[in-house]
Amino acid sequence: MIQIGDVLTLEPRDNEKIERYKCKVVDIRGNNILIDYPISLKSNRSVFLLDGSQLKATFVGPDGSSVFLFETEVKGKLKQNIPMLILPYPGTDHLIKIQRRQFVRVETAIDAALHPLNDEFIPLTALTDDISAGGAAVLVPESLEVKQGLNLMVWLVIPFQNGEYHYMKLPSRIIRVIPHNETRKKLSIQFSEISSHDRQILLRLCFEKQLGMKKKGLTT
Repeated sequence: MIQIGDVLTLEPRDNEKIERYKCKVVDIRGNNILIDYPISLKSNRSVFLLDGSQLKATFVGPDGSSVFLFETEVKGKLKQNIPMLILPYPGTDHLIKIQRRQFVRVETAIDAALHPLNDEFIPLTALTDDISAGGAAVLVPESLEVKQGLNLMVWLVIPFQNGEYHYMKLPSRIIRVIPHNETRKKLSIQFSEISSHDRQILLRLCFEKQLGMKKKGLTT
């Protein structure tokens, strides 16, 4: 299941402080995977984990629509062309599958541009009402004529608190058209194709937004 080049998100197990790191699988040897040194999603700096550190790891499956979780630990370090960490991998039978619908959805206004694939309407810019790693709700003018099932290309500008911006172009599909108010309606959009890299960026965005709301006392 897991492959060289897959991006992992690591999180300390049994730790009250919320920390997440990203890394890449650079080699697989027997029941172990070798990863490059993790980068903190908060500080964007390398993280040095001690041998024996207990971790939860997640990665996106080959179908691009499911996330898998497993528990592991830092078994040791290895230095060849690059410094690496050794993590035990439990195998496919011991992975926990997380369905796309379980992605956390956060309320946030993100700049979006909607481009229909077959000129069903004139391309327009809009704002998201909420977003997750699997889709988004986008507010559009009430007068826009669109139907459920329409395929389109969605462009997103993803901002982070550290000043980074990421630009995404995502093949998508309208799942529902929902009344919102007198001037706008809401399109529930599913990302039909998304790379592991882009999904990790969206997961990072949702995590950052959740953390911000928690600091403001808006969520538990």
